[in-house]
Amino acid sequence: MGVTKQKWARLRAWGAWLYPGAWLRPQGSAGCGACAVIRAGSGERVAMAGYSVEERAAPHSLEYRLFFKDAAGRYISPFHDIPLYADAGEIATKDPLNPIKQDVKKGKLRYVANVFPHKGYIWNYGAIPQTWEDPGHKDENTGCCGDNDPIDVCEIGSKVCSRGEVIKVKVLGTLALIDEGETDWKIIAINVEDPEAENYNDISDVRRMKPGYLEATVDWFRRYKVPDGKPENQFAFNGEFKDKDFAVNVIKSTHEHWKALIAKKTDGGEISCTNLTVSGSPFCCSQECAKATVDAAPPCKAANPIPPEGKFPNSHCILVRTSSEKLSVGESRLTATGFVRNVSFLIMLFSCHITCTGPLLPCCGT
Repeated sequence: MGVTKQKWARLRAWGAWLYPGAWLRPQGSAGCGACAVIRAGSGERVAMAGYSVEERAAPHSLEYRLFFKDAAGRYISPFHDIPLYADAGEIATKDPLNPIKQDVKKGKLRYVANVFPHKGYIWNYGAIPQTWEDPGHKDENTGCCGDNDPIDVCEIGSKVCSRGEVIKVKVLGTLALIDEGETDWKIIAINVEDPEAENYNDISDVRRMKPGYLEATVDWFRRYKVPDGKPENQFAFNGEFKDKDFAVNVIKSTHEHWKALIAKKTDGGEISCTNLTVSGSPFCCSQECAKATVDAAPPCKAANPIPPEGKFPNSHCILVRTSSEKLSVGESRLTATGFVRNVSFLIMLFSCHITCTGPLLPCCGT
């Protein structure tokens, strides 16, 4: 599940920067300012306020990349250069500038399976920039080390976001997934621009306003790897969601781990820490170097046809007979249709940025 597994960037799928009219202030903090969202398109996409994205190569190809630019048109890393706080495919964490790319396994593009009754992702799925779940740090709450990724986010608002989108959200709670022995926090949040956002302030509001949604989220994460022949995932806290305050502390902790990573105070292994804006980081590079990285990628092209393994229309039927029996998996294949949410990359803390990955239906490498 780590960033080293070449996931879709944890950025939302095709979006637009926007400045919310209001901002939120965490207890004991100076508060967070406005942020923006990037809308999708093809080739270069211009943001409403600050960021834009530039596509390279053809969607549905191993070479496809989505690079980010700041307001001045300079290339940046969405992992390291977009601030955690709003006033301040997968992210290819091993690539310079950390562009968005589709997850790859054994040389092939990955697509998420439909596991009945779910159709693809059931929320906008993304990640928080400037956070890092350190694989060398054992989490005191889960007893497991981090998954080597930015923190994942499930945004529950009504809008289906776009690849490369960055939005401002309210943190509501978190779920502690244990994926193949690694801690993989899932932050539950809502876009502050959502019409119902004012009604959501903690995880209990999700349970009240969207009955069954949290249970469906646990079910999705528990079973989504079963069609690949893997066992069900496990959870800390018996699969119970923790509240907003707990989630914010998790985000703050992983932000501290990221600061150690970007300052070269801890070993990041194959993660690329190349950035253009982090003061004092030994990994800072020039804009000329960043441009050379982007220019080396193939130019934007029309999307490749979706391969057969990505477009079977049926769902996997998983039957739970008794609590002690193994799951029975049907023979249906993966699908590239019917997804109700897109892969995304969220950037946030109470009020933070979110970046998204796209209306394609590739596996985000969760």
